Amino acid sequence: MKADKTIAKAWVKAQGRASRSRTSVITVVGLFSTFLGILQGWALARTLAAILLHDPDHVAPAICVFLLACALRTGLGVLQEIFASSASVAARRRLRHEILERILAEGPALLRRRHSSAIAATIVDRVEALEGYFARWLPASSLWLVSQWIVVAFVFWQNRQAGIILAICCASLPFFQAVFGIATAVASRRQFLAMTRLQTRFLDRVKGIATIVLSGGTEREAQALATSADDLRKRTMKVLRIAFIASATTDVAMVIALVLIVVTQSHDLLSATSESMTAKALFAVLMVPEAFASFRALSAAYQDRAHATAAAEAMHDLAPMPAREKNPSAHALPTRTAKGVALSAEHVSYTWDPTRGPAIQNISFRLSAGETLILEGESGAGKSTLIEMLLGFISPESGRVLLGEADMNTLTPHQISSCISWIGQKPVIFAGTIRENILFARPDASEEQILAAVKSAAVDGFLSTLPDGLDTRIGEGGFGLSGGQAQRIAIARAYLKNAPLLLLDEPTAHLDPATETEILSSLHTLSEGRTVILCSHSAQARQFHGRHLLLKQGQVAAFTGEAA
Repeated sequence: MKADKTIAKAWVKAQGRASRSRTSVITVVGLFSTFLGILQGWALARTLAAILLHDPDHVAPAICVFLLACALRTGLGVLQEIFASSASVAARRRLRHEILERILAEGPALLRRRHSSAIAATIVDRVEALEGYFARWLPASSLWLVSQWIVVAFVFWQNRQAGIILAICCASLPFFQAVFGIATAVASRRQFLAMTRLQTRFLDRVKGIATIVLSGGTEREAQALATSADDLRKRTMKVLRIAFIASATTDVAMVIALVLIVVTQSHDLLSATSESMTAKALFAVLMVPEAFASFRALSAAYQDRAHATAAAEAMHDLAPMPAREKNPSAHALPTRTAKGVALSAEHVSYTWDPTRGPAIQNISFRLSAGETLILEGESGAGKSTLIEMLLGFISPESGRVLLGEADMNTLTPHQISSCISWIGQKPVIFAGTIRENILFARPDASEEQILAAVKSAAVDGFLSTLPDGLDTRIGEGGFGLSGGQAQRIAIARAYLKNAPLLLLDEPTAHLDPATETEILSSLHTLSEGRTVILCSHSAQARQFHGRHLLLKQGQVAAFTGEAA
């Protein structure tokens, strides 16, 4: 818990520094609004005192000042809201961009320790929940102390007795706020955990709906979802209950201050012997709500700070921000040739879980541009880990990978991805049209380039069976396409991208022999003029002639130019 608090405090300070300029503008506008509020109270007190003492000469000027202050303060209030909303939008946009960079920097390895629903909740729900933190909490936390004690100082200047009472009541507020603030933070954290659990359960059950129906577990899973939803409801109501109680403490302190000031100033209020004394007494009474207004805004926004604490803990589990090179061009860039790009690994090692030992250890090989490497080995030998390293998703703990004679650790993710095309055993197909899915590899491609890729990947072989050809809409995960058709779309992406390095990770897994033969033929054509790394258990993959790297328990068992 102490570590969590340290993380949260460091993150909150960092966000405060990042938003300092915008928060300062809002705070300055708020201070001007406070001075206008004091002017309002003074003008209203003078008006009431003049009416009570039957002095009509002073009524009109005081009313004019009051109305002018009201109009100006209303305008400042609108301006403050606009600035606060703008600051919140900018801060959340910056934060969401930062989270996306951190997610992309870690790549698929993140899914080994975080559920996809938790990642989605972090970038959507948790960032969106910070709207109040940036729009309300940061300005209120900067403004309340200065604003409140400016009001107390003016009341003390006009009426010392009332000023002392107001100061004592205001000084007691932070204690109560701290007590309820701790409870709010704990309740808010538990609410977010309950929401994440519900999102995770719901997403998993939607993905596995067929298995649930066939196993007869519909009622059981529906009841479990209802229980999780009810748990979230209870935790949400607890957060609101604590927030209402915290707000009530501010009201109680304000009422006490108001009663004590009225009682102590009753003589001046009832005797009405002096317009000046009556005005000062009325001013003290009217300033009580103004003195508590800034703290009331802070109290109302305290739950927003609790959201920030919960968000800080969730974001801490992501990879750190990737280092930004001041001069990326100073490093060597991958050297491409007409045959592809050279690739080599020099004594690379990587460990996912220290308790299970290295996934790969001391792996070395070298490929010239245009060569093919066939990765072989039993399941768990380290082939997928090596593929992820070559894709740039993970960095070697020791050794280095050279892409076109450039160290991959010195390249940006964009520079790496521009050199690599990857086709896995289950291609990712997005909900949308076939054209949109192919263009995902190169959004700025021309119609001629798209049609060329479609023809090269033999996608045109099944387009005639679809209602709208390339513009046929398909479901999430390629729903509506066969496995071979989905794989051909992935091959068309690779043709369109035209990268010099082609990584193939079990591209024909789960396909029937006839479809496998067709896909391998397309891949063989695609591999011309490219450096290729193929990971496959298929006997038909032997048509890819090249060097063979046999892995066994994460180490090189053989590296030859012939089939191992």
